[in-house]
Amino acid sequence: MEQKEKFRLTGLERAWILYDVGNSAFVLLVATLIPIFFNALAEDGGLSSVEYLAYWGYAASAVTVITAILSPILGTLADTKGFKKPIFILCLVVGVAGCCAMGLANTWLPFLLIFIFAKVGFSGSLVFYDAMLSDVTEPERMDVVSSRGYAWGYIGSCVPFLVCLALVLGAGAIGLSQMTALNISLFITAVWWLVTTLPLLKNYKQVHYVEVKEHAIRQSFARIGHTIRHLHEDKQVLWFLLAFFCYIDGVYTIIDMATAYGTALGLDTTGLLLALLVTQIVAFPSALIFGRLSSKYPSTTLIPVCIAAYAGIAAFAFFLTQQWQFWVLAVIVGMFQGGVQALSRSHFAKITPPEKSGEYFGLFDICGKGASFLGTMIVSVGSQLTGSANVGVGSLIVLFIIGFVLFKMSCKE
Repeated sequence: MEQKEKFRLTGLERAWILYDVGNSAFVLLVATLIPIFFNALAEDGGLSSVEYLAYWGYAASAVTVITAILSPILGTLADTKGFKKPIFILCLVVGVAGCCAMGLANTWLPFLLIFIFAKVGFSGSLVFYDAMLSDVTEPERMDVVSSRGYAWGYIGSCVPFLVCLALVLGAGAIGLSQMTALNISLFITAVWWLVTTLPLLKNYKQVHYVEVKEHAIRQSFARIGHTIRHLHEDKQVLWFLLAFFCYIDGVYTIIDMATAYGTALGLDTTGLLLALLVTQIVAFPSALIFGRLSSKYPSTTLIPVCIAAYAGIAAFAFFLTQQWQFWVLAVIVGMFQGGVQALSRSHFAKITPPEKSGEYFGLFDICGKGASFLGTMIVSVGSQLTGSANVGVGSLIVLFIIGFVLFKMSCKE
C-alpha cells in the first residue's frame, strides 16, 4: 500500500503528462499522414521517390538547425523568474497555428516551409516542457513521472490519430477528397494539442528560477556563455550530452523518417500507417515497464540497453524490403523508444541544477532534436549517393555505437 502511495501522481504531474498526450498527436501525424500529404504534393510537382525522401530530410534538418540556435537562448531566458511559462505559450501557439496552416498549401515547397515553421514551434515548446520536470515533481520521482509522460503520450496520441486515419481511409465513402480529409486531420490534431495543454497552463508555476535583473536578455546571454565555457569542468554532464547527441539523434531520425522511408521503398501506405500505430500501442506498456524497472535498476544501466537495441534496429534496416519486416521493425522500435527518451530526460534532470533547468535543457535540446540534423543528413545524402534508402537509414548504426561508448564514459565520472 505504501509503495502505491509513493507513485500516485499529483494533479500537477498529471497536468504535465497531459501535454505529452497533446504534443504526441502532432509527432504521430508528422511520422504518418504528413509525409503522405507531402508525397502527394511532391508527385504533382514532378519529384522522384528518392528526391522526395531527400527533400523531406532536408526540411527536418532545417528545423533542427533553427531549433539548435534558438533553444539555448530561449531556455536560458526562461530560467528568469516569470519567463518560462510565457515563452512556452509562444512556442505552443506557433506550433498549433503551423499545424493548421499546413492544410492551406497547394504545392510541395510552401508545404515544407510551413512544416518547418510548425515543427520549430513544437520543438521549442519541448525545451520548456522538459525543463518543467524539476518544477512539477521531486528528483526521486522523475524517472517514473517522465516514463509515464511518454507512455500516456504514446497511447493518448492514438485517439485523434484513429479519427484522422478513419477520415483519410474512408474519405471517398463520406464524399470527401483525400486531400480534404488530410486538411481536417491537421485541424483535429491542432485542437487536440491545444486542449490537452490547458490544465498545464492553468496549474503550472515556476518553482526554480534566477531572479529578474535589469537587463534580463543580456543576463541570459551572459549565463549561457558562462555555462558553455565551464561545461568541460562537469565531466559527467559533458560526456552525457555528447553521448545523447549521437544516440538520440538516431532515435529521432528513425521516428521522423519512418513513413518517408517505407514509402520510398514502395511499401503499402495503409500497412505503414497501421504498423506505426502498433509502435505507439507497444510503446505504452514498454515505457511504463522501463519506469518500473528504474526503481530496481539505475538509468545508467537501462539507457545502454536501449541504445544497443537501436543499433540492432539500424542494422536490420539494411535488409528491409518486405512489409512484414517493417512491422517487425515497428514493434521493436515501440519496445525501446519510450524507455530511451524518458530515462534520458529524467537522468539529465537529476544531474543538472534545477534553477538552471531551462538553460541546461536548451543544451539538451541541441544535443537531441537539434542534433538530428546529422541523422537526417546521413539518411538523405546516403540515399542520394547510393540510390538506396536502406543504406541511408542503416548507416545510423554508427551514431548508436558512438553514443553507447560515450555514455559509458559519462557513467565513470
